[in-house]
Amino acid sequence: MTIFSEIYGAYYRIAARAMREKDVTDDEVYELIRSLGFRDSALFLPQKLLPQKDGSDWGLLRRNVDGTLSRIIESSPPAVLTLLQKRWLSSKLADPRSRLFFDDETLRRLEEQLADIKPLYRREHFRYFDKFTDGDDYADARYRENFRVILLAIKSRELLKISYTSGHDKRICFTCLPLNIEYSEKNDKLRVLARKHRNGRISSGGVINLGRIDTIERTGRFFTGSLNAPFTKPRNSVTVYVAPERNAVERFLMAFASYEKRAERDLESGGCVVTLHYDKSDETELLIRLLSFGAAVEILSPEGFRRQAAERVARQAEFTFNDSEQKETP
Repeated sequence: MTIFSEIYGAYYRIAARAMREKDVTDDEVYELIRSLGFRDSALFLPQKLLPQKDGSDWGLLRRNVDGTLSRIIESSPPAVLTLLQKRWLSSKLADPRSRLFFDDETLRRLEEQLADIKPLYRREHFRYFDKFTDGDDYADARYRENFRVILLAIKSRELLKISYTSGHDKRICFTCLPLNIEYSEKNDKLRVLARKHRNGRISSGGVINLGRIDTIERTGRFFTGSLNAPFTKPRNSVTVYVAPERNAVERFLMAFASYEKRAERDLESGGCVVTLHYDKSDETELLIRLLSFGAAVEILSPEGFRRQAAERVARQAEFTFNDSEQKETP
């Protein structure tokens, strides 16, 4: 039963919510998927929750005579953690990035509760060959404090006075409204998207590497106006076709869950046409990740991106062919 393989637990929570009430309607199930799922969940999740004639659903709900749906079990699913989930939590707690969201006291309590739980995996089990090694120091006390202050300011729209050192070793200080925090998987760094606040007005936007921030001062002032043009980084887009073979569509959507995208199911082939939006500086990383899907993904546009993919594949084929010839030469 693949329902428990969803690493974020979103589909399990949606199913549990659908089974919480004794009877639900199809519209209520769709609304749960829309509100609790990912942007692409509506492409395939309804077919798993709603009873299907061919029995391809998860078998969690049955159709009543009046057309409503009811759970197949007597009571709603209990909120309990399995040993597997506890082992996964123990592993995640060892990730310094996850520890950014907790203060020291909360971390201490979590570590006590999971003290006897063997981690499902350890960080040293993984070796990344496509990531820079000079990532942010997530365990640094100042870094953790800065992260939590920025996160709180994003939620409350508080203005912050930030002082940081630029890449050219120049000290810069300004007041800004932080809007978002994003993670670069390739660089292993967190970046803050913010807009400057000057003379009582919101002006231009910029991107700050969180690791370069020296000090943050809370101003106690909050931005209550509207952003007529919310700051976002300039985005490029690429459109690809994902074939239905080997569960490629679901694997693709999960692999690119962090990207802004639009997906449309191709009813004839069963595949999916996906448009991904990305930052220009992450183009090489995106290209490599797309090519890792092999023949399951075809890059449709733009032509320049498609040409880059073809050139990279041709170079790899040439390298592989020449390497094989050298090995065969007596």
